[in-house]
Amino acid sequence: MTDKQKPEVGSQKSEEDRSRGTLISVSGEDVHKRLDVLIAEKTGITRSQVQRLIKDGLVLVNNKTENQNYKVKTNDVITIHKPEEEKEILIPEALPINILYMDRHLVVVDKPSGMVVYPAAGHNRGTLLNALAYHCKKLATVGGPMRPGVVHRLDKDTSGVMVVALDDKAYYDLVEQFKKRTINRKYITLVYGNIKEDSGEIEMKIGRAVSDRKKMSTRTKRGKEAVTRWRVIERFDAATLIEAKLGTGRTHQIRVHFSAIGHPVLGDKTYGKKVEVEVKVEGKRRKIVFPRQMLHAETLGFIHPVTKEYIEFSSPLPEDMEECIKKLE
Repeated sequence: MTDKQKPEVGSQKSEEDRSRGTLISVSGEDVHKRLDVLIAEKTGITRSQVQRLIKDGLVLVNNKTENQNYKVKTNDVITIHKPEEEKEILIPEALPINILYMDRHLVVVDKPSGMVVYPAAGHNRGTLLNALAYHCKKLATVGGPMRPGVVHRLDKDTSGVMVVALDDKAYYDLVEQFKKRTINRKYITLVYGNIKEDSGEIEMKIGRAVSDRKKMSTRTKRGKEAVTRWRVIERFDAATLIEAKLGTGRTHQIRVHFSAIGHPVLGDKTYGKKVEVEVKVEGKRRKIVFPRQMLHAETLGFIHPVTKEYIEFSSPLPEDMEECIKKLE
């Protein structure tokens, strides 16, 4: 065998090897390294993932299991078996949902707070899409296996009107409308403090927060244009009831924008963290606790993808928001 024909150290494989798993042959320079460290270096898999594979018995050294601290030896042969990937299947569930409108092309729902829109890691059941798969029988084929037909979404703790496509034509048409910003979206929210102006416009770019990639921020290196127009509906001692309209549709836009101007959405545990306020009732101070972010998608209007008529749907404020407003009054 010539040098060119020799298998590369650290990735020695044959057709039979591939069926058995990934093989690593230990060379001189790798001797005495920890098993998990060596595998991470050779495969690019993270240490934590490697340790999980070892714990699950999916890593063999000379056809035997070893712990992650095992120091490898010359000529050890390490076999790594990948776990079988779970096939992503959207499971229909007979969950109660409020359908405002449905035809062959789309469905409009009033999503309750506390319900996730589509399945993801850690929760593959109990979502809006699980419910729609049951009630609608068919969904669009585009948008992803676990979120077919989803053209926009509401956060778990945001309530209100959403549209989901039931066929591919409706999906692409609605996506284009959202892209062109012709969708009419109006939200009602309770924000912290008393806003002095009667109306205004917040125009701040939004992007991933530098300190926490799971959060959005107006203080970011790569922000995208974001516009929120608002007007005051009612003022209270410690809060303001606001109507907000989206000029753009960035992730967490309303929550991020109002937090950035010092008036975070009440009950929002991520941006602002104002989950309670104090009010004076009959001369005594009383705390009002907000069980979730006080944000409701009240109105959604768009051009029907097939009939080309403008249609609009609204949802009344949910009971928990109504109750908080009464306490503020």
